[in-house]
Amino acid sequence: MQIVGYEAGTTTDFDDGDPALLVAEGDGERRVRRVGLDPGTELAYSLEERRCAGVLDGDDHRPCGRPRAPYCEDHAHTWVCARCTGTCLKPEMDCHQDHAVYLAAFAPDAFKVGVTKLWRLRRRLVEQGADRGAHVHTVTNGRIAREIEAETATEIPDRVRVPTKVEGLGTGLDGDAWEALLAEFDVQERIDPAYDLPLDRRPVADTLASGTVRGVKGRVLLLERGGTTYAVDMRELVGHEVTDGDPGRDLQSSLGAFG
Repeated sequence: MQIVGYEAGTTTDFDDGDPALLVAEGDGERRVRRVGLDPGTELAYSLEERRCAGVLDGDDHRPCGRPRAPYCEDHAHTWVCARCTGTCLKPEMDCHQDHAVYLAAFAPDAFKVGVTKLWRLRRRLVEQGADRGAHVHTVTNGRIAREIEAETATEIPDRVRVPTKVEGLGTGLDGDAWEALLAEFDVQERIDPAYDLPLDRRPVADTLASGTVRGVKGRVLLLERGGTTYAVDMRELVGHEVTDGDPGRDLQSSLGAFG
């Protein structure tokens, strides 16, 4: 078996997209099984060697034996729209629908600007694990949205790394800093994903796939083992061959979570 993908989201009622790991099974062209990550789910996978996650095609999977993970040169995909700053990188511009420019906040005080199709705004915030969101512009196409994003990004970052998000877990958002940022914009809508995560301290960052699911925030999976909660970047699981069974390895104690 191999973990070949994941579906980011949140284990709350805020969004209808349930998070999951995607596991390919079988020989040759393999079938993909969706492993839901509802709170209380018991995972018991031992992580083995990691290599290219191959190609997903619906419920089918074509494996790849190359060692580069999570994807080799042939199977890595770069979404050109993510690098757009208003000059289309495609042969023909095709983003002719309403787009939203938004601000996202991550505890305690990391903020970013972003762009998404208007109908995906709430879903996009959930995919990123944002603690708060604010819709600040609506425009008629992606080109204009990217121009606004690029201009705004000279003052506000357009990316927040997963380790930064993990460091903020178990802490509160700096509401004063968030309100000060929003005061500079004409806010059309405020969005509060309202995560319900059982955290009273920062979890320990690690890469594992065994334990009791406590929740998911964006692409960060929270697993409990031996009284300690671990934060797992699901992208770091992609490409790993897995076997059934708890690995039984020694893990970092929660005593070091704030070290």
